[in-house]
Amino acid sequence: MQDNLESARETLRQVNQVILGKEKAVKEVMLAFLANGHILLEDIPGVGKTTLALCFSRVMELDYKRVQFTPDVMPSDLTGFSIYRREEEKFVYQQGSVFCNLLLADEINRTSPKTQSALLEAMEERRVTVEGVTRKVPAPFLVIATQNPVGSAGTQYLPEAQMDRFMITMTMGYPDFESELSMAKAVGESRGVDLLRPVLNKERLLEMQREVQRVFIKDEIYRYLLEFVTATRKHPYLERGASPRATIALVEMARAAAFLEGRNYVTPADVREQFPYVAAHRIQENRAARMEGMGKEQIIQQILKQVRQPSMGKD
Repeated sequence: MQDNLESARETLRQVNQVILGKEKAVKEVMLAFLANGHILLEDIPGVGKTTLALCFSRVMELDYKRVQFTPDVMPSDLTGFSIYRREEEKFVYQQGSVFCNLLLADEINRTSPKTQSALLEAMEERRVTVEGVTRKVPAPFLVIATQNPVGSAGTQYLPEAQMDRFMITMTMGYPDFESELSMAKAVGESRGVDLLRPVLNKERLLEMQREVQRVFIKDEIYRYLLEFVTATRKHPYLERGASPRATIALVEMARAAAFLEGRNYVTPADVREQFPYVAAHRIQENRAARMEGMGKEQIIQQILKQVRQPSMGKD
């Protein structure tokens, strides 16, 4: 475990050399990868989302592809299609973009629901069905999807079913002043993704994911994390609470957080830290919340304060 732990931490160090001032966001991406989950980045253009995906693909030696989602992107662009080859006198299957280890689905909320559904199958099932034939995508298969703020030109809401398939959601936001100053001074210098060196490969990542699955969780912790999820279903300002898939995601992210801290057991702190990332895209405010100006972040903070921590000594 120690070798894999050091590799995971070195991965963070490498990526943080390029993505300045976003250590927390980089860590959450790493945790989602360790938990074998997909990530939704809700942000404005130009804050480094593409660079973030490129950095991880380089340091982890993952087969990386990027799809710019526009209204004319077809499901076959993702899943693949068959083309007739005259010299062979038969149809030959051509793989689509999902046949990779890390897919950056850029501006996912600009494409059609049909194309989103094609991506949904690959995300959930880790396979695609084309012309009646089912094919598995490579392992690991991880998606970093970005969506522009709703209301931007050409955007639409993602279906609830697809939102629920993402393990976590987060916002990178603007860099702090000092980090952006460092970026400005480095313009023209040879630094960035090209200078990153591989730290691990996909086989090592799969091994690390298996180690994360073996991290121990006590019954009290299971109850503790479930209380967070069920609290979203009873909150007076929420029209829709988190689904059971949120419970599974919280278990997996808490295990990954413990692993990255060098522990083989989950603490209440792991659960509290990961709950906002797991819950934010799975809850929906009601009219009362909107009238009183209660946003998701405020509601989540309320729940964090309301749920009582189990008596387990120091976490």
